[in-house]
Amino acid sequence: MRIGLFTDTYPPFINGVSTSVSMLRDALEKKGHTVYVVTVSKNVLKMEVDEENRIIKVPGIPVGIYDYRLSRIYPITMINTMKNWKLDVVHSHTEFGIGIFARLFAKQFNIPLVHTYHTLYEDYTHYITKGYFNRSSRKIVEYLTKFYCDKTATELIVPTNKIYKLFKEKYEFEKNIHIIPTGIEIDRFFTENVDKKEVELLKEKLNLSKHDFIIIFVGRIGAEKNIKFLLDSQKNLKKKIPNLKLLIVGDGPEKEEYENLIKEYKIDDCVIFTGKAAWEEIPIYYHCANLFATASTTETQGLTVIEAMASGIPPLCIDDESFTTTVTNDLSGKIFTNNKEYEDAVIELHKDKKKYKYISEQARINSEHLSSSSYADKVLEVYERAIKTKKEQRNKNIINRVIDKIKGE
Repeated sequence: MRIGLFTDTYPPFINGVSTSVSMLRDALEKKGHTVYVVTVSKNVLKMEVDEENRIIKVPGIPVGIYDYRLSRIYPITMINTMKNWKLDVVHSHTEFGIGIFARLFAKQFNIPLVHTYHTLYEDYTHYITKGYFNRSSRKIVEYLTKFYCDKTATELIVPTNKIYKLFKEKYEFEKNIHIIPTGIEIDRFFTENVDKKEVELLKEKLNLSKHDFIIIFVGRIGAEKNIKFLLDSQKNLKKKIPNLKLLIVGDGPEKEEYENLIKEYKIDDCVIFTGKAAWEEIPIYYHCANLFATASTTETQGLTVIEAMASGIPPLCIDDESFTTTVTNDLSGKIFTNNKEYEDAVIELHKDKKKYKYISEQARINSEHLSSSSYADKVLEVYERAIKTKKEQRNKNIINRVIDKIKGE
């Protein structure tokens, strides 16, 4: 199969969507398929073409959300090159910019369009509006999302039941919706595949001792990630677990505010901001930790939770459907609804070594169901369905034209 992946973010940019698309491409190619990528370039003027790796990068400008950049909607100069790809299916991973390009390209050349909805944009509009016109901007985003997904996509993929219900109940989506949790390359997080010397060197660099009990958060340091929740609890937990450390891996607009907050809370001796970590180093960071924690309610799935599970690190997650479809409370992790429940979970797993070992083992086992290979297999089934649906539509259109011609005669 010849597949085109259209995305506003792709390595070297680091975020959940970029990782997901890159992983999908690798998994599809391992299965013998030919994959092309259309994405956005850091260059605001020049088109970049990597023929060897089958990647086209369209000029783009930053929009203020993660590493996302807005591209030209329809770069005509690349159409002939892309036409020669003879794609069987177009798979878009964004509603805007490159996503609009995917829609127009698929329509022009009558190619089935599969779309994956990755991001709850309504929770991110504040980065652009800066607090102004939030209600109207959320409505605009909602309208554009509904239009793109409902009017243009042949088939829609969402990662969790939470997003399925959003489209069915709020957006009243009428076409097929396939719930396919995004997989990851879980093998690279397995304990046996992580260099223990690298882990020790990183711990030394971060001034972590073998006696420390370490909680890790991996992600963007933004208001939507609810890191303040973890800092509020860290203030309380420090009194009960003197050797507790909170490791925050990532960067973002709220970093300075949180750095001031930990000084105010007097917990700057037990909270460590590492800054951004390179993609290949992420597994090493997980293996420095004893627990993973997230209180974000704006995720569509939360790939970092799966990464932690594959690392054998028990995840502690707020009660949100993005996580509860992956983590089973008291089996492969802990689910909490408030600060007290979160703190109780940390204390329990710090004290109860047997319980900790059990959840750690179950987290690793459960992660194996979320491999990139399994994800690719399910996505391929959607591609086949989209191709079949598109073929049926073409045949129907031909029949209707013949009937209209006969009637006209």
